[in-house]
Amino acid sequence: MVLLLLSPVAATAGEADRGVAVLAYHRFDPLHGGATTVTTLAFERQLDWLDAHGYRVVALGAAVEGLRGTGSVLGDVVAGGRAVAITVDDGHASVYTQLYPIVRRRHVPVTLFIYPSAISHAAYALTWGQLADMTLSGLVTVQSHTYWHPNFHVERAHRTAAAYRAFVDDQLVRSKRVLERRLGVPVELLAWPFGIVDADLRAAALRAGYRAAFGYGGGPASPGGDPFAIPRLPMSDADQGAVLAARLRLGPSVRGPAAP
Repeated sequence: MVLLLLSPVAATAGEADRGVAVLAYHRFDPLHGGATTVTTLAFERQLDWLDAHGYRVVALGAAVEGLRGTGSVLGDVVAGGRAVAITVDDGHASVYTQLYPIVRRRHVPVTLFIYPSAISHAAYALTWGQLADMTLSGLVTVQSHTYWHPNFHVERAHRTAAAYRAFVDDQLVRSKRVLERRLGVPVELLAWPFGIVDADLRAAALRAGYRAAFGYGGGPASPGGDPFAIPRLPMSDADQGAVLAARLRLGPSVRGPAAP
C-alpha cells in the first residue's frame, strides 16, 4: 500500500507515503463466497486489478520492515504504484486446495496466520504436511494467530489479573514455539484474534518475542504507526473495481468488521 492508481493519472507523492495495504482473507471456495469466504475467481480478479493498477504484492515481512523504517520496500515500489501484502487467517484447508495453486501459478507471496491447536486435528483445518509443503515453496510464510484463537475480552472477564497474564503469555509463546518446532521457520509476527489488542496484549507480544502484530480492520498501514496494531483490510467477493479502489484509499481510522 503505497500509491494507488484509479485512472491514468498517477497518485500524488502524499498518497505514495501512506504505506502498505495488508489484505486479510480467511477461506476460499471455487463457487460460493460468504462473510469470510472469497471465491477463487473473485480472488484472481482482485489480483488482476491490483496488477493492472500499478500495485506490487510484497512479502509481509518486508512490508513490516518498510513500515518500521528498516527496509526499502516502500521506497522501492515503482513510481505510480502501491505495495500490498496478502495475509490469510486461521489455517482452513481451502488455503491448500484453492489458494495455493493460484499462489504457485502467479508467484505471489502470502503469509498465513495459524493457530496450531487446529492443525491436523480439526476437520476444516490444514495438516502439518500441507503447511510444510507450502513453506518449502518459498512463497508461503507461516506466522502466529495465538495457540487456539481465544477471545481475550472473554478470557479476561473470568480470570484474576495474574491468571489472565499467564493465559495470554501461554497463548503467544506456545503458538510461536510449536510453529517454529514443527516447521523449522522463525515466527516473529502475530495476528490478534478478533482484532482485539490493548496495552497488556502489546506488552505480552513483546515478552513473547514478536516484532509486529496485526489487527483486523482499518485502511493502509502507515510508517510510524503502532507496530503491534497494524491495520488490515478484510476482503470479500465485493471488493472489485471501484469498490476495491475506494477501500484501499481509506484512512487507518476507518474500522472494518470484527474478525471471526
